[in-house]
Amino acid sequence: MNFHRWIDFPLSVYRLAYQSGIPNYLVFLIFALCSVFVGQFTPRIARWFIGRFGSSAVLKTYDKLTEPIQYPFRVAGILVLISISSVWLKTYDRFYDFIKPFLDLAVIFSVAWLVSRLFRQIVRLYGIDLLKKAGLEVDELLLVFETIVNVGIGFIAVLAYAQSQRLNLLGLFAGLGLGGLAIAAAAQKILEQLLSTIVLYLDRPFKPGEYIRLQKSQQIPEGIFGRVESIGLRSTKIRTSGISTLFIVPNSTLVNLEIENLTRGKKVMAMIYLDFVQKLEEEDRALVRQAIVESTDSVFGIDPGSTNITFNQKPDSETTQARITFFILGSSENSLQLRKRLLELANQTLAKKLDRFGIEFMSKDPTVYVESPITM
Repeated sequence: MNFHRWIDFPLSVYRLAYQSGIPNYLVFLIFALCSVFVGQFTPRIARWFIGRFGSSAVLKTYDKLTEPIQYPFRVAGILVLISISSVWLKTYDRFYDFIKPFLDLAVIFSVAWLVSRLFRQIVRLYGIDLLKKAGLEVDELLLVFETIVNVGIGFIAVLAYAQSQRLNLLGLFAGLGLGGLAIAAAAQKILEQLLSTIVLYLDRPFKPGEYIRLQKSQQIPEGIFGRVESIGLRSTKIRTSGISTLFIVPNSTLVNLEIENLTRGKKVMAMIYLDFVQKLEEEDRALVRQAIVESTDSVFGIDPGSTNITFNQKPDSETTQARITFFILGSSENSLQLRKRLLELANQTLAKKLDRFGIEFMSKDPTVYVESPITM
């Protein structure tokens, strides 16, 4: 393609219009109509340039990203071309000064719309895969991230428009007086809500579907126990247990509260089998029960009152088997492993206590652990 022809084309049209005496406003209308026609092919023109100077991989990525955003791409292309064509109206000073701000506004915000939709496509195509590869859950975090980026794009668009019109935004807000203070306060509240939402998503104290308990506070005198339904940009919705009402708590309030996540709590049922070498009478069994309770009570994390001891005396046998079951509470894998180790030490303590009373046992079978979430 000969680019010199494209460069000389506007000059040739200008000379032709000047020599023939065609009014500039008529030339603008012709160019505006041509802009509407040519702008319809903006995605194809951009694709041609990428295919001309880029690789096939880049062209394939371009097709994936722009296929769903053809309409905003065309609108932005049309408005940019019309704005360029408006140079023919410079001879009409008053009319040009009147229409130029509207054209700049349309161009800037159409480009911002296109950039916003393009970013959304990038997130949809690549962001979800990246989160999955990183082992993270794909949830409303993407929506929060998109919203923050869109706010940033809108803010840049406002600054660009103010710069094109030579407007001093700081001076404008200062001139508003109390109105400017009100706008600044509202912006501060919005920023506080967004930052609180980001903190919740980064810290992840809970997620939708989990049961949580909010402790009593000045903001929530009665406290809340319920199931998290959704985490929004401004607030979190909690379906309360029992009366099933929907409680909406601002995220800025949640980040300052003590939150108990009941769903993430775990209970591990431990089963220990002890084979006694002699037949245990009632007094001996009572002694064994007491020794077991004293040994397990010293283990931090044992659910109080969950210890259950069952004796099995086989007919025509001089041996007795005891099955001990209890629950270990924990919230992380490390804490559960630590408590299992403490339980092994408690088993050794039990052996020493019973040995003092002349009661011997063997633990042939290994301890059985069955993990399950805490039921509501």
